Amino acid sequence: MNSWSDWIVGALVLALVLVVVSLWAAGRFAKVRRGNVSHMIPAGDEAEYDRLLEPLEREHVGLSGVRLVPDEAEALALRLSLARKAERSLDLMYYIWEDDLTGRMLAREVLAAADRGVRVRMLIDDVNMIRRVPAYRALDRHPSIEVRLFNPIRNKDMGLLRGAEMIINLLPYNRRMHNKMFIADNRIAITGGRNVGDPYFGAQKGTGICFDDLDIVLAGPVLRSMGSLYDSFWNSDVALPVRTLRLGKQTRLRRFRTYLDRFLGGPSNRERLNRMGLPGPEKAIECLGVDRLDWIDGLEFIADPPEKALQARREGWMPGKIMPVVRSAKKSLRIMTPYLVPGKRGLKTLIELAESGVEIEIITNGLGRSDSVLVYGAYRWYRPRLLKAGIKLVEAARPDQPDTMLHAKTFIVDDERAFVGSFNFDMRSAFLNTELGVLFDDAKLIGQLNDIFDETCAPERGWRVSRDGHVLLWTRGEQSTHLEPGTNWWKRALTFCIGHMPIHGFL
Repeated sequence: MNSWSDWIVGALVLALVLVVVSLWAAGRFAKVRRGNVSHMIPAGDEAEYDRLLEPLEREHVGLSGVRLVPDEAEALALRLSLARKAERSLDLMYYIWEDDLTGRMLAREVLAAADRGVRVRMLIDDVNMIRRVPAYRALDRHPSIEVRLFNPIRNKDMGLLRGAEMIINLLPYNRRMHNKMFIADNRIAITGGRNVGDPYFGAQKGTGICFDDLDIVLAGPVLRSMGSLYDSFWNSDVALPVRTLRLGKQTRLRRFRTYLDRFLGGPSNRERLNRMGLPGPEKAIECLGVDRLDWIDGLEFIADPPEKALQARREGWMPGKIMPVVRSAKKSLRIMTPYLVPGKRGLKTLIELAESGVEIEIITNGLGRSDSVLVYGAYRWYRPRLLKAGIKLVEAARPDQPDTMLHAKTFIVDDERAFVGSFNFDMRSAFLNTELGVLFDDAKLIGQLNDIFDETCAPERGWRVSRDGHVLLWTRGEQSTHLEPGTNWWKRALTFCIGHMPIHGFL
């Protein structure tokens, strides 16, 4: 080689070879290290959930039981109750399971269920696993618990090998499992927008960010679709047993049990849990509120296939199921999403609907409440275009809880069809992450959902964004400002620059 161009070409060729070899090695590793195939344990007639739900299912043949759960403390209590009374199986699927107070509390209940002989399968996305692997590996040591990671980096420590692997596999590793699902005994489940961790259950109010979110409890025939999806993810090529990965520090199960007991029994943590007012184990069945389920027809569980993470099997993706419902709007469309990056096609759809006379209202986060400067930067590029089309925008903000951020993902079409799930109205949910949720047309449930919308965008809570000549105006009650509330100049400047960068497809 006798020129810089030769060196550059050689370096590019070498980089390409490394990428190809790394991708081949990752694929080969996944095929060799896959766990044994397993499936949902069928519902029976001997467990407590069977005795509770089977009579209700016979009374409401073909209908599914549902209940919305907007309250964060109740959302935690429900998950604790599901674990406490499970007798056959717990099938858990989460994008994030934090190693914090509520995450450890739920982990202890899962461990107690396994001690009773309950089979536990935990499928966790790998992207937030740094420093948490020892806890999952300890759980995996239990004979009744198996933990698998979705689309994992093989090297789990913070060393050079992990960094190199992440760089080489950047694009495949960017595709994540954003699902959230908690199924007990194949009889009752909870899904929606909440991950497992303190911010999602109100456990750190006054000390850190909290999320306004929304879950839905489900029972009846819909569990068949949920179980089928769980098995497809669990047995896929991109879900690998945690025990097959290269781990750094490891924790033994006995030591992990002692650690959990000491941590949760500490005075400060006991005080935090007492403030949440959680019901005790003796109230687990009462907490579930099986008698408060509404049994409805027309409920559909929808989800991405696991192959979406590999950019394969392009049929059956969530946009193909959600967007026809959105485009069917004739009178009104209400959207609640923490991240709003509709892309050019989504923007075109919303503008066409508005021009046809559909009244559109979108509730999302403002810059002062958003946890992602990148995503907000993209959103602000769409904002003036949405407003110009006559679309109403509300940026959620609770004066009584300044650290609370909107995290619910839902929409209502014509007060006749609605969605609750994990799907954000952004490009990442549409084309990179796997997502799930439920569509329904029950009038009572939609009325409850409308109440949640009305509360979130009440004049004293949400900032209404409008056009004031060539600038934007934020109004909340008697307050108004031309500057994004709760921000500073450099944040506004940064998001302006981000909004004009060609990265919307990754946000």
